[in-house]
Amino acid sequence: MTTKPLAMRDVLLERIWQAMAQDAKIFFVSADFGSPILDKIRTDFPNRFVNVGIAEQNLINVSAGLALEGFTVFAYAIAPFITMRCYEQIRVSLALLSEARPINVNLIGVGAGYSYVVSGPTHQCYEDLTLMRAMPNFQVFSPADHITAGALFERCLSSTGPKYLRFDAQILPVIYEQAAPDLQLGFHVHRRGKHACLLATGYMLHTALKVADILEKSGIVPGLIDLVDIMRFDEERLADELAGYQGLVSLEEGFRGRGGVDAMLFDFLTRRELPLKLLNLGVEGGYRFELGTRAELHEQVGIGPEAVQRRVAAFIQALSQ
Repeated sequence: MTTKPLAMRDVLLERIWQAMAQDAKIFFVSADFGSPILDKIRTDFPNRFVNVGIAEQNLINVSAGLALEGFTVFAYAIAPFITMRCYEQIRVSLALLSEARPINVNLIGVGAGYSYVVSGPTHQCYEDLTLMRAMPNFQVFSPADHITAGALFERCLSSTGPKYLRFDAQILPVIYEQAAPDLQLGFHVHRRGKHACLLATGYMLHTALKVADILEKSGIVPGLIDLVDIMRFDEERLADELAGYQGLVSLEEGFRGRGGVDAMLFDFLTRRELPLKLLNLGVEGGYRFELGTRAELHEQVGIGPEAVQRRVAAFIQALSQ
């Protein structure tokens, strides 16, 4: 039976709503968002729901205060606003404070990458991976479907400290029909191949799957890994998985070469002394105001399936020579 695709936010919000009936220590804070499930949380648990309005700085400080009182806090807003509009508050009230006091604050950012495609660059989000992974003590999660997004709920409850959940605003195809990836491992191996491995996160896993299928038809067999936990994946296991390859291709729906997943992987390969060449694929620097579909915009900035397939094929060909 095929699983019906759902919105990431709806699956997580449903889990939160169900848990709030059993756990009086869960609190929800919103920055003027609305949805049917959010309405249920507001109606059923009015004493543990706060809408701070369009005031993300206040959202962070209220969340930090509640966490200091022992609540597990979920804070919810559009991805660029819950990361960039209130970055100083995140740094001081969450990243810095969590080093001195135990707190559990989970930031849900909806609208990763180009997923608010028609709203333009003000509502699109290409910088958050760089910004959020720059801060010590933060965990950053980037799921590729709603199954993984829902599974993150248990991780939010069981792991203290501040976290950022990078959610797509669109309903994406289901990848994990049988079960969610192992979040303790932090990544999932979809395919093992030769010469090079594709390592993708979030929406780009869907692109990587398409590219791998295209390449296999031409006799090129790349490996493929979904990186869900950007900060605390099992380094030993990932190093073991990559040991047999000559090259690694990173795919992220964020700016290339600006400190995102590609910078993290460069550091990882260097520290582990893994002799892999790295091809980093991401959004070419610059903001675009043109309207179009997500697929069209992705091709324009170099991360669509056609653009990625050309770059990866050339990369693997060079490795094998």
